[in-house]
Amino acid sequence: MANVTRSRPLSPHLQVYKPIPTMVMSIVHRITGAALYFGTVLVAWWLIAAASGEAYFDWVNWFFGTLIGRLVLFGYTWALMHHMLGGLRHFMWDMGRGYEKHFNTKLAIVTPFVSVALTVLVWVAGYLAR
Repeated sequence: MANVTRSRPLSPHLQVYKPIPTMVMSIVHRITGAALYFGTVLVAWWLIAAASGEAYFDWVNWFFGTLIGRLVLFGYTWALMHHMLGGLRHFMWDMGRGYEKHFNTKLAIVTPFVSVALTVLVWVAGYLAR
């Protein structure tokens, strides 16, 4: 009985597949979803600080204004933009559109560039609004 199980092939895993753009974007979509889940703690922290008093709110705003804080917020913004674009892609599929292989691959390739551009646009708009 032990010899039979040794001769069976193992189930394929990620390392046996060649990464293609749609697969990579699917994985990144899941990662950005998890990042948004944990990043929402930062939003809650900021709201709790706003309700806790001026001194604590000023300290939290100071932290978010540091280089590390801004990098974290920039990453959170990018995760939000990237996840939103992935969600719109899934919505398009739910409507029965965009299943063509070449279109789907092009959309997957463009998504990271558009998400970075939207992130920069949001940050520029935020700085201009100050």
